[in-house]
Amino acid sequence: MSEKVFLSLGSNMEREDNIRSALITLKNQFGLIDISPVYESEAVGFKGNSFLNLVVGLRTDLTLEALGKRLKQIEDSHGRDRNGPKFGPRTLDIDIVLYADLVGKHSGIELPRPELFYNAFVLFPMADLCPDILDLVTGETYSTLARNFSGKQVLTKIDFN
Repeated sequence: MSEKVFLSLGSNMEREDNIRSALITLKNQFGLIDISPVYESEAVGFKGNSFLNLVVGLRTDLTLEALGKRLKQIEDSHGRDRNGPKFGPRTLDIDIVLYADLVGKHSGIELPRPELFYNAFVLFPMADLCPDILDLVTGETYSTLARNFSGKQVLTKIDFN
């Protein structure tokens, strides 16, 4: 059965090329994808180049575990270095934000992804892409969560074709 999934994408190294390539790869592997607006945000947790961030919605027959492995392969094919610090530059970072209606830890993945609630660069694109969907933890819509976000992160919506 095909499940609805939302992914967070980010890059701060050759960021336009890596984001474009990742979107093409996701479309080729999963078919139709929904794409949020793209935001530029400062690096969080380290000093570095600004990131481009967005959220993608898609449907997949892959299990959560298989999807996680596939996304790691996509990151690796884009030059992802897994030996660096946890917070550091990224050619491509793809995180599963939501997978169907799963809540809690599944296959080692916390769902919804905790960053959704405290990183504007995940929440705001999510709110743009699906403003009226109710979050399974808070019961609030993503547009309401974004409107009430109290963090200090600065995001800039950019033109990205």
